Amino acid sequence: MSAIEQFSKLEAGMPVFLGGDKWVRVDETLAEAFQPGDSLAVVPKTGQLLHIPANEQNIATDAVSLALDAFGKMGSVTDEQISQFFAAFADALDDNDTWEHIQKINEDDIAAAKARGRSTTRLEATEKLRLGMIDGLRGWIEAPSRRGQIIETVHHEGFRVELVGAALGVVAFVFEGRPNVLADACGVLRGGNTVVFRIGSDALKTAKAIMDLALNPALEKSGLPLGAASLVESAAHAAGWAMFSDDRLSLAVARGSGQAVDTLGSLARRAGVSTSLHGTGGAWIMASSHADKEQFSEAVFRSLDRKVCNTLNTCCIERSQAEDLVPVFLESLEKAGKQRDHNFKLHVVDADESYVPSALFDKMVPIGTAEGLVEEAQVQSIDRDQLGHEWEWEDSPEVTLVLVDSIDEAVSLFNEYSPQFVGSLISDDASEQKRFYSTLNAPFIGNDFTRWVDGQFALKKPELGLSNWENGRLFGRGSILSGDSVFTVRTRYVKE
Repeated sequence: MSAIEQFSKLEAGMPVFLGGDKWVRVDETLAEAFQPGDSLAVVPKTGQLLHIPANEQNIATDAVSLALDAFGKMGSVTDEQISQFFAAFADALDDNDTWEHIQKINEDDIAAAKARGRSTTRLEATEKLRLGMIDGLRGWIEAPSRRGQIIETVHHEGFRVELVGAALGVVAFVFEGRPNVLADACGVLRGGNTVVFRIGSDALKTAKAIMDLALNPALEKSGLPLGAASLVESAAHAAGWAMFSDDRLSLAVARGSGQAVDTLGSLARRAGVSTSLHGTGGAWIMASSHADKEQFSEAVFRSLDRKVCNTLNTCCIERSQAEDLVPVFLESLEKAGKQRDHNFKLHVVDADESYVPSALFDKMVPIGTAEGLVEEAQVQSIDRDQLGHEWEWEDSPEVTLVLVDSIDEAVSLFNEYSPQFVGSLISDDASEQKRFYSTLNAPFIGNDFTRWVDGQFALKKPELGLSNWENGRLFGRGSILSGDSVFTVRTRYVKE
């Protein structure tokens, strides 16, 4: 069934079929807003009815059409031309006059985001961000491509059969206000694919500037078809819903908040499109009775340098070692806070309050948030069922602590409550590490700090996205999405 339903009009109380034996009724607000030509996106998992105005539908459809048309022309584009594109894009960003224009427009995005109380730590077009984009693009210049690569050959009498790598098609990206992802997403062009992306309102003007001043000129200079990288020029969520509901896509990649990503993923899957979803993050560290205190301290500290998806979010400490390890944990939190000139914020499962000094529950301290400094209790209690909540902190490192009777219990909590993303066990016991790896349901597993989970750091290649296992394991590829992992396989008969 299509993710989008077509109606000439909607009436309050009108039933809409969700699938199976489920129905939902249209409310008055939706019925009044719906106009002829509009569409309705249906999300069976949540029962959501998403209104897509005709204008937003057209914007998304046109962008996908542009990318699809460009894909039809990529077969005649050489690998050398694709390399020229990456080089030209990087050179444009490396030009000081061009970057100055982009920065000026970025300042408008930042001011608007701050006015809405939004975090701008990932939005600002800093020199570090610029250099990261340039390095990433230049990394693709000499990168190998699966396109045309013979993966396997089976010989027969008088002929052979070859399995050959090939471009997949149009890849769609929806990502949060991080302009650098615009360059990262172009990595799929390395394999002959094309890309269409939608960026949130926080960074839309910046994205348009990068398209106009650097990306599109690079396409033209290298002879790649215009539209090989296409931007949905709308900040409306409806445009993203429409794009992910387009069954002409070969892969839909979503990066952002958990609920928004879950909705987008549901729409893409309902349209029959493969997905790579990066929603809820938050890493877990478990410290067993065999943990080395110094290693545990360093792992916690190094996992809290800033807030991204692989930042430590939940820490499990084996109860038998609480007297030794909880103080170490608190010292590392304080050290991480001081590194950022802020206090830390801790949430403790209510049954484990006695393991943390009681004075910290009454101590009021300034906590750095996106809205500024807020006076809060430094430690607060939470229910056990909140263990999977990802703390989206700004300047004050914010984590959850839970005590467990065994590492097996920690694994069970992780598998039940976490987004099934990153797990790390601090233990010197080899058999315990083996059991941890075998039973933890996560794509990323280690025995040290958690911030290693990054395509550029771990695999030395630009990362397009990371996937957790909240929506199941991925077929045929790992959870680090990179440009060379977006491909399909063709089968070729060769007479000898």
